[in-house]
Amino acid sequence: MMTEHEKHLVSIAVLKAATGKQQVLKEALVALIEPTRAEPGNLDYVLFERRDEPGTFYMREAFKDQAALDAHFAMPYFQNFAAASEALLAAPLELIFLEQVST
Repeated sequence: MMTEHEKHLVSIAVLKAATGKQQVLKEALVALIEPTRAEPGNLDYVLFERRDEPGTFYMREAFKDQAALDAHFAMPYFQNFAAASEALLAAPLELIFLEQVST
């Protein structure tokens, strides 16, 4: 029997700022938080920055299902971020999907 949390899509997005772009990237990521959390399919959207590696950001994300994640990617504010992110990132965004093991 699959429990409710196992159906959710939980991921960590890893974003490494290009040289000199740390603050701009941070501001662009922070700007995504409020509208994303307002999406009906969003369950979690929290930004972190590595203490020992400033400019490396992790966005902890959870969406109800694949349709909710697809809807997020289609939002104009996400599309704008995606279009601008190439100039802000040292490497392509890495999206790591996770399986929840404990509660």
